[in-house]
Amino acid sequence: MRYFKALLLTEGAHGMVSQVEGLAKALKLDFNHCFVNLKKPWRYFPINLVPVSKSVVDGTIPDQIENQVLISCGKNSIISSLFLKRNNKNLFNIHIQNPKVNFSNFDLIVAPDHDQIKGSNVLSTFGALHYITKQEIDNSSNLFSKYNLSNNNKIASLILGGPNRYYNFNEIDLGNIFLSIKSNFLEKGFKLIIIRSRRTPDNIIDFAKKFFLDSAVVIDFVSKEFYLSALKLSKLIIVTCDSTSMISECAITQKPIFVAKMKAKRKNNRFEYFLNSFRERGIIKFLGENTDNWSYLELDETKRIAKIIKERLS
Repeated sequence: MRYFKALLLTEGAHGMVSQVEGLAKALKLDFNHCFVNLKKPWRYFPINLVPVSKSVVDGTIPDQIENQVLISCGKNSIISSLFLKRNNKNLFNIHIQNPKVNFSNFDLIVAPDHDQIKGSNVLSTFGALHYITKQEIDNSSNLFSKYNLSNNNKIASLILGGPNRYYNFNEIDLGNIFLSIKSNFLEKGFKLIIIRSRRTPDNIIDFAKKFFLDSAVVIDFVSKEFYLSALKLSKLIIVTCDSTSMISECAITQKPIFVAKMKAKRKNNRFEYFLNSFRERGIIKFLGENTDNWSYLELDETKRIAKIIKERLS
């Protein structure tokens, strides 16, 4: 493939950053990442009613760009992508997720199966793209040696998300999850590592420290390095149900994944479709189900999709 440069557009949420940067890295592209949003009141409008104008963009984007590939993700990046495409005819623009505007505005759309969209320029993925690679995990340093965990072959990691439109992420829900982890794993000799994300509320981290006391190592700051190290050391992984991105990231390990479900504020058919498809393929179980060990085929959709896009760019 000849040399390209990329411009990435997201609003900065972890799941979006992971997807665009993961795809750019898999394509072996040098990239600049611009964080963009929509100004008020436009961010509250359906995206097909927002004018394609630089004046509605909250963030800095150029008029003309040297980059030949643009990768965007999320509703609030779409207007910026359309504006740049209009002013740079040779730009190859890729959007990740369902854009909810005419698909012909993009050269390619990469959407997870649970978005359930079809089109001649749509590439479907099983789960979400992401920036975690198996090689990164294998090469990660053991950052838990000072916690006396490195020689224990029964380590479980709990990966915490945070509140969103569908989940409150309150202490009642997390208390039930913690009790289930205690009875299913800690009482059976497992050691627990807790990893937070940017969305995890501080009060939940404090609650976890008080609940587990000395029976868990709680990493109370956001760190990709500790995240990778925990994935490497763990025999099994527990992930809260609020993030398809985190579950997809953990699936690259080929280790057993337990999804910790919480009471939803509202029904989300996309989430349910995603969880059920991962469960049917044998990648996840729900926390509280049989804890017998299991394995599954490697899931690296970012690598697979990048190969297809390379062929198109060539």
